[in-house]
Amino acid sequence: MPFMSKEMRLHFHNAVGYLTFPMLDELPFVRHAFSTRTGGVSTGEFSSMNLSFGRGDKEENVLRNYQLFCNAAGFDYNGLVASAQDHNTVVRRVGAAERGIGIWRPRDKTSVDALITDEPGIVLVTYYADCVPLYFVDPVRRAIGLAHAGWRGSLNRIGARTVEEMQRQFGSNPGDIVAAIGPSIGPCCYEVDEPVAAQFGGLSDLQPDAFLHPRPERPGKYLLDLWEENRRVLLAAGIAPQKITVTDVCSCCNSGLLFSHRATGGKRGGMAAMMSLQPDV
Repeated sequence: MPFMSKEMRLHFHNAVGYLTFPMLDELPFVRHAFSTRTGGVSTGEFSSMNLSFGRGDKEENVLRNYQLFCNAAGFDYNGLVASAQDHNTVVRRVGAAERGIGIWRPRDKTSVDALITDEPGIVLVTYYADCVPLYFVDPVRRAIGLAHAGWRGSLNRIGARTVEEMQRQFGSNPGDIVAAIGPSIGPCCYEVDEPVAAQFGGLSDLQPDAFLHPRPERPGKYLLDLWEENRRVLLAAGIAPQKITVTDVCSCCNSGLLFSHRATGGKRGGMAAMMSLQPDV
């Protein structure tokens, strides 16, 4: 199926595919990308650009994939710093001392679902295979953030926690922040059951009828729009509506291009969101 999107661009460099947001592409001091399945060295269910450790792929393949992806998308491999995701809302500030953590250095924490920095050359890395990547750029304070929002993180408003930590650490004004909600399972495909739906239904201030829709043909099942729920979380955190871009790329619908846990029954590799501040810009 050909790739179609009004909100994102698909790039290829040396057969490595990656996605970007035009709005963030316009910021010359920031580099960002979201990986696809293409252009790596992994095989089988990990084919081919698997960027997740611990799923059964060979470590040397994953490391080589990181090198290939960084070369294609323009990131400094030596500046990578990865999260330690457990579907919580821990936000970590990282810098030069954390280079390599989660990639060629072992993780030193067990719970980090969002990363922030104001140091050029530090490449933030978070992982996905249906969950929602959230990108944050403060062009005034020259600070950035990446957050992993699965359904638990979305429910617990990790996007707002990230904005709050950028305020605390960097003095960011939420009204200055530019944000993007990235490729993930879309409202077309994300079905949840009654217990999960009930928790999202309790987010009364966000008007859950806008992102939670019962399925009359499947009693007890609901379609959950994590894109819209996270957009409303970011609005409530003070980000201006015109500064939020929302993807239209569903990982489940595009499982030939993107890894999708739901589409493959868990037999898959993983993708990564990356972002860095550019030195000397």
